[in-house]
Amino acid sequence: MSNFGIIVAENEEYKAIIDILEKINIRKIYDLEFILGVINNVNIVLVKSGVGKVNAARTTQILIDNFDIDFILNVGSAGSINSELDIGDVVVASKVVQHDFDVTAFGREKGFIPDVGKYFICNEVFVNKLINLNIPNIKLKSGVVASGDQFILDVKVKDNIVSEFGADCVEMEGAAVAQVCYMSNKPFCIIRSISDKPNGNNHIDFNEFLKLASKNCAKIVYELSKTCK
Repeated sequence: MSNFGIIVAENEEYKAIIDILEKINIRKIYDLEFILGVINNVNIVLVKSGVGKVNAARTTQILIDNFDIDFILNVGSAGSINSELDIGDVVVASKVVQHDFDVTAFGREKGFIPDVGKYFICNEVFVNKLINLNIPNIKLKSGVVASGDQFILDVKVKDNIVSEFGADCVEMEGAAVAQVCYMSNKPFCIIRSISDKPNGNNHIDFNEFLKLASKNCAKIVYELSKTCK
């Protein structure tokens, strides 16, 4: 596979990937700006979706429909809900789930999406490539990423997500990207660099450490590309 689609949500994440791109061209579709470039001889299409599941899903489908993409990588920041994960550590998702999808009134598990399922499984080949990268000062861990349309501040909400889904981190886009990829039969992987820990005031940590999380994700993308020529 040599054609990667990379989806990010935030400006900092976007800029960090652009900094490692060569041969940049721009194509605009609707209000989205798709950056076409190369990293270590791997063709890249980079796009910033904006925050939240709807933005992420919309952008993923537009990317799939308009570009010859072999594999989609969604990178960005997340809040740690695993005590073993600290600021700057990176979760390589083995699977992702929408923690705020709730049809339990109809006898389904929390997170279960009718006709689709509960968890979306990331591409095993790329999970293995990512988890085995050796990057100085970056700790990589395979885990479960939980997505929802809320920035998690409350510790009780965090604890519920851990209990219900066995999740390692929380964010707002990954499982939406995954659902679209799954429904379009497109292999994908989600990586998240930890920027904060839900504690009631972690929005302050997020703003402080987003740039570090973004740089760590860019380093991982760069090293991954070396394995995919």
